Amino acid sequence: MLPPHDEFVFAELKRDGADHTLRLVFVTHEILVSGQSLRRIEASMQQMELSLLTKLPSSQRSLIADGQPVILEIVVTEMKSSDKQPQEPKE
Repeated sequence: MLPPHDEFVFAELKRDGADHTLRLVFVTHEILVSGQSLRRIEASMQQMELSLLTKLPSSQRSLIADGQPVILEIVVTEMKSSDKQPQEPKE
């Protein structure tokens, strides 16, 4: 589940070949999504239509057609309450 849409600040998509990283920044959290073909997810979030993100199990990746979004990893980081600036994700 995602934080409420009224807490959404911005989205940033970075591409490195077929690999994409989508950064979703909210007032209280930052969500980093790694995967492929994440442009549709970014657009859905900016239109405030997205309510759920989930990682695709490796056993189901072969079922996804080329060009469809595939989420391989999700990292959620809580913002510091003192300044609400994004923290670096912990690994």
